[in-house]
Amino acid sequence: MRRDIFQAIADPTRRAILVLVAAQAMTPNAIAEHFEIRRQSISKHLRILSECDLLVPRQEGREIFYELKIDKMKEIDTWLDQFRKIMEESFKRLDEVLYTLKNKKK
Repeated sequence: MRRDIFQAIADPTRRAILVLVAAQAMTPNAIAEHFEIRRQSISKHLRILSECDLLVPRQEGREIFYELKIDKMKEIDTWLDQFRKIMEESFKRLDEVLYTLKNKKK
């Protein structure tokens, strides 16, 4: 079952895992060392992130390393971009109001 990527980033632990793995590929044990939760919970989070196609497991000998799938993150960025544009427009209007108020004082 494929999950929605926004389900993955809805959880703060999963967001923290993404930040960790963005810096370098990590094993589940290495990831678990950064959290005060059980290893099984980390495995569940890794499974969800993998199902959402945000992480990709890579086998090296007996170890599994999880890597960030950066192209999937672009989907999140595209969604966020609509809000970025709205905020930029709001700040632009605010700048215009402040500029007008500043010039009226003179």
